[in-house]
Amino acid sequence: MALTVLVTGATGFVGSHLTRQLVEDGHDVRAMTRRPDDYEGAGEPVNGDVFEPKTLKGALKGVDAAYYLVHSLDDKDFERKDAEAARAFGEAAAKAGVRQIIYLGGLGEDGTALSPHLRSRRQVESLLGEAGVPVTVLRAAIVVGHGGISWEITRQLVKNLPAMVAPQWVGTKTQPISLRDVVRYLVGVLDNEEAMGRVFEVGGPEVLTYRDMLRRASKIQNGRDVPIVVVPVLTPDLSSRWLSLVTDVDARTGRTLIESMDNEVVVKDDSIREVVPFETMGYDDMVREALADRLRAKGAL
Repeated sequence: MALTVLVTGATGFVGSHLTRQLVEDGHDVRAMTRRPDDYEGAGEPVNGDVFEPKTLKGALKGVDAAYYLVHSLDDKDFERKDAEAARAFGEAAAKAGVRQIIYLGGLGEDGTALSPHLRSRRQVESLLGEAGVPVTVLRAAIVVGHGGISWEITRQLVKNLPAMVAPQWVGTKTQPISLRDVVRYLVGVLDNEEAMGRVFEVGGPEVLTYRDMLRRASKIQNGRDVPIVVVPVLTPDLSSRWLSLVTDVDARTGRTLIESMDNEVVVKDDSIREVVPFETMGYDDMVREALADRLRAKGAL
């Protein structure tokens, strides 16, 4: 059944691909953006800003379901800002009669010392549903795809450095997932009674360390291994400054992400496979697809 769906973050990494897929599936899609006149993606652009609650009423009017795909990692006060935005969005959605909110959060085991980034994601999960709209949460680790910040860090590091000195977090375990598979899960839980009000963990088929990911990405992209020397002391501040020197990721965003890399982020509950059943893509194929998409975007394919 065709639905009226609002996508926040429609110009972003995941949102732009999700919006395109929803339109292809026949839904009436509203792409929420602060600059609708400049929007060139799929769906109908509508004015709205989660950090300006007064703009949400018009964007949410008549909407059946809404995707919440926004965050403010590049802001030093991101935890407070994201909390206020999530609460305001949940309240506006409830007043508009929205039947489902779908949120893409972050993996990480509850009860552990989560990083500020992951702690903020957990808080957003609860605040979105505070006003009563059922929230479906998908928790993911690194999403591998062209344009994603975490993937760009990996791609640029192995491209620019013949060898690297890295902090101990390169030994932390993670469970990357492809952009294509994240979009497939996001679409699959839409208007799905089995998914209403539930939290799911999503990931690809392999649990890897960040060292594994860097080395395998280097072999695929550059045709060679990348030597990695681990040092016991490299603070998040030094690591983020190092990243900003060898990649185009700004130091503040880099630090926020680096602080999360001490947290093991792997799937503990795979119940999503019963609700949206399919086989996810392996890491090497994710890398090849991301690199091919980059070439296509640059007109090289």
